[in-house]
Amino acid sequence: MKELLLYMAKNLVEHPEQVTVTEIEGDPTILELRVAPEDMGKVIGRQGRIAKEIRTVIKSVAQRTGQRVSVEIVD
Repeated sequence: MKELLLYMAKNLVEHPEQVTVTEIEGDPTILELRVAPEDMGKVIGRQGRIAKEIRTVIKSVAQRTGQRVSVEIVD
């Protein structure tokens, strides 16, 4: 999951070297996405549409592997 989230985020932003994902084990597993401040809008999108789609893709893949995963976009 972590690698998929990194891949998606790096392809959306202008500063891919500043993209990090921290995995916090638990139920559900939490993936914290951090990007450069000027790229925050590109990851969230208008009215949160891109963020919602990112979460949808990650949850879909997680369900196929029997995991529960939540994505949080952190400032």
